[in-house]
Amino acid sequence: MKLNRNLTDQEILEKIKSKSDPNQAISQLYSQHYGMLEHYIIQNSGSADDAADLIQEAMLVFVKLVSEEKYRGEASVKSFLYSICKNLWITELRRRKSTEARHERYEGEKDQLESDISAQISKNENLKFVMDLFDKLGEKCKQLLMLFYFEELPMKEIGEKLEFSSEQVLRNKKYKCLQSLTDQVKSSPALSKNLQKALRHE
Repeated sequence: MKLNRNLTDQEILEKIKSKSDPNQAISQLYSQHYGMLEHYIIQNSGSADDAADLIQEAMLVFVKLVSEEKYRGEASVKSFLYSICKNLWITELRRRKSTEARHERYEGEKDQLESDISAQISKNENLKFVMDLFDKLGEKCKQLLMLFYFEELPMKEIGEKLEFSSEQVLRNKKYKCLQSLTDQVKSSPALSKNLQKALRHE
């Protein structure tokens, strides 16, 4: 229904408090203040849809405060509505920023996890590649090179584990094992590169 005239602030408040015709009061609030409130939201990173939702919420908050006599007229209805709308919108923007930050953090963690998984797969592939080569060297060489390159044990401890008579004998054996390994891969530059990469644990 088209109103013949705008209600005054006092008339709007009285209709809300008395509940005699709150719909007329709310219609007046919309017609008098919607444009101003929508402009504020759009100028502060919002959309027309954001404004429609938020202004409706602001109206409900306003009616509730007036009904509970928590609005005593210290500011005009326009100023009070603006304040409610502003506070609601600031809260909404903070919520969105927090949600976006959580999403970015999640994406970062997901990327890191994918990177870790890829690295582990690569490491496993490198290990399989090396193990296949070591298997061809015989059990003693395989044990020696695994202890040195993958368990990273000192030569003295490797010598004790594998019962070599001296560290020099162990070093000679390691040299011969590596020489045999080199003979396996020297015919293929790609194999040689993969071996160096794997032994560096990359």
